[in-house]
Amino acid sequence: MAVLIRTSDLPAEHRHDAWRDIVCDTLGPLDTKIAPGAPLWGEIEIGRLDSVGVGRIHTSTPHSVHRTPRLIRRDSPELYRVVLTVSGSTRLEQDDRQARLGPGEFAIYDFTRPYDLAYDSAVKLAVFSFRHDLLAVPYDSVAGLTATPITAESGAGALAGPLLRRVATDYESYSPGSAARLATVVMDLIGTAVAERAEQAGRAAAESRRRTLLPRIHAFIEQRLGDAGLDPAAIAAAHHISVRYLHRLFESEQTTVAGWIRQRRLDRCRAELSGGGSEPVSAVGARWGLPDSAHFSRLFRRAYGVPPAEYRRARLVR
Repeated sequence: MAVLIRTSDLPAEHRHDAWRDIVCDTLGPLDTKIAPGAPLWGEIEIGRLDSVGVGRIHTSTPHSVHRTPRLIRRDSPELYRVVLTVSGSTRLEQDDRQARLGPGEFAIYDFTRPYDLAYDSAVKLAVFSFRHDLLAVPYDSVAGLTATPITAESGAGALAGPLLRRVATDYESYSPGSAARLATVVMDLIGTAVAERAEQAGRAAAESRRRTLLPRIHAFIEQRLGDAGLDPAAIAAAHHISVRYLHRLFESEQTTVAGWIRQRRLDRCRAELSGGGSEPVSAVGARWGLPDSAHFSRLFRRAYGVPPAEYRRARLVR
């Protein structure tokens, strides 16, 4: 059975304080902030879909709701909540992330950690509450995804968003058996949407790491080209990654790690030889990590079409 609470049912002279108390009693220990003197209007309807708590919130008063460390110490049930914006715009902050949720978008947050939920104008929200253990997604994965928008544009979000909205509208009309089955469907879809978003976030994080790590590795190699012992194992160890991951990073360069090192050494040798000089060609190769003169000559000829000594003579003639 749903419980409906309306500001119009509260005495005008105590409405703000009474509303704060009601929010705290129905949605859990929370603090609310409302501009003094702002006309307060809102409705909260709370019910259940078997194991899933369902709430509908409608307010035209800009205000914010806060879960603080003090309130968490007071009472901290192990719950996740999912907030779906039906109309208007909602701002959710948790774990140094901020989500601006428009109509049809939703996000998950953890009731055991501080968060802020704010509305700058009139909104309609659907809020779903459930125990941590009901969500078939690892806790660490969810922790990295709180206050992250999940849209209804594609993937599991396109299925979950409309279903959540419909369930929030109709949850009282289902028989107990249907409610239990629908609760399972709701949890499966939320779990799938959250897992899918976590995978997307993981891929984005991996790509970001790749973009920042590869230039560092390039610079590391450049500084050590003269070290004949420079190899993938040494590079991987210096950057705290596996040799296998190092090789994967270089796939985007369309070469191998060894191939990259070899080419950069040859480029350095060619630059020196282009300036002429009387130093033995073998000394130039050794300085840039190619101490075997015969091997150096073969590599240089394969790369530039002529042996290193002939390349230098041709440059001097010009």
